[in-house]
Amino acid sequence: MKILFTGGAGFIGSNVVDALIDLGHEVVVVDNLSTGFRQNINPNAKFYQLSIRDKELSEVFEREKPELVNHHAAQIDVRKSADDPISDAEDNILGSLNLITNCVQFGVKRVIYASTGGAIYGEAQYLPADENHPVNPISQYGISKHTVEHYLYLYSTLYELDYVILRYANVYGPRQNPFGEAGVVAIFATQMLTGKQPTIFGPGDKTRDYIHVSDVTEANILALDRGKNTILNIGTEVETSDQEIFDTLAGVLGYEAPPIYAPVRKGEVYRICLKCSKARQEIGWSPRLSFKEGIAGTADYYRTLAPQSPKD
Repeated sequence: MKILFTGGAGFIGSNVVDALIDLGHEVVVVDNLSTGFRQNINPNAKFYQLSIRDKELSEVFEREKPELVNHHAAQIDVRKSADDPISDAEDNILGSLNLITNCVQFGVKRVIYASTGGAIYGEAQYLPADENHPVNPISQYGISKHTVEHYLYLYSTLYELDYVILRYANVYGPRQNPFGEAGVVAIFATQMLTGKQPTIFGPGDKTRDYIHVSDVTEANILALDRGKNTILNIGTEVETSDQEIFDTLAGVLGYEAPPIYAPVRKGEVYRICLKCSKARQEIGWSPRLSFKEGIAGTADYYRTLAPQSPKD
């Protein structure tokens, strides 16, 4: 199958692209490298350095004629979305709409869309939150990602463009950028390995649902030909606190200093985890990697990037 993949130079996207190519699919990557890295791009993928907002995107569709689009390109920083909501909307809403209209124009029949389960529900009324939970995001990022879900529903109704929406929990694992604002596992691990004190915002009891990128990759593979016009949570159904993340990584890496505690930041959900029974029923997916296994492997990855640990 020929797949156009947006955001294929990013953390999650590049892992999925590698798996697609290993399975024999032909992959065309579109990424503007604003947050992704050229070295992440699989050498067997065809690459266009382009924003999904660019008019030239239609030329890629016309030239490559993809059968399926996997859409991961996005502005993903909650704090940046609050500071510059117009730019966030331009990237996540207008860019996605440009992509969707090109799908219709050039005969693409199916879209896999990477949405957010961590930010879309807002403060949870019950946990784990299922796909029927009220959607009340408390960040501009959550709003922009949810808006695209509505567009996909509209275009499936008007133009028979099939879609699968994957609402990710907090994804972690190899290739996550440790120098951005998102990705606490990568940030904490790198700080510990370089002798810096990680900062926990709040007293440490804020929780997230942490899912390893390998499990997210598997969900994308299964969604190639399973599920139709559906929304699926992709998580573990387990809450893990910031303090637990810190303590687990400190134990694995032999880090002995305490964290720095800072005030809670606006726009961040206090508690969230995702119910994933619908994904099991509709595409046969469930997470395979335990938190302990995932953290250990991820710590090993960052150890290779930052070999001078505080113990050296």
